[in-house]
Formats: sequence, structure tokens, C-alpha cells
Amino acid sequence: MGIYLITAAFFALAIAGLAAGVIFSNRRLKGSCGGLANMKDSKGEVMCHACSDPKPECAGLREAAARESAKA
Repeated sequence: MGIYLITAAFFALAIAGLAAGVIFSNRRLKGSCGGLANMKDSKGEVMCHACSDPKPECAGLREAAARESAKA
């Protein structure tokens, strides 16, 4: 029984440490459109076009993707 408590305490400390790292790094988590901006669908278009409710920053990504595809 003691080994289970030690293991649970170890994992709790590890999770608390990871959470503190995220909090103190003061970075925002990025949305899915930001992560999908580099992925293309079967038509070669940016996946961000698939968002049903795009965020304002997606407009910038779309413009950049359009400029990039115009160059190619």
C-alpha cells in the first residue's frame, strides 16, 4: 500500500511542477487554426479555411498563405 502512496505523491508533484512551469512561462496556448496553418488539405489549401468560426488571427494566416501560394 505504501508504494502506491509514494507513486501517487510522485505523480502529483510531477504534475504540479509541470503546471507551475506553464504558469510561470506566461505563454498562451495556441488554437487549432494556428497549428493547422502549415497543413494542407487535398486541394492544397490551408486547413485554417476549414474553421467554422475562425479567430481574427486566422485572417492574417490566410493572407500569408495566399501570398505564399501566389509566389509558387
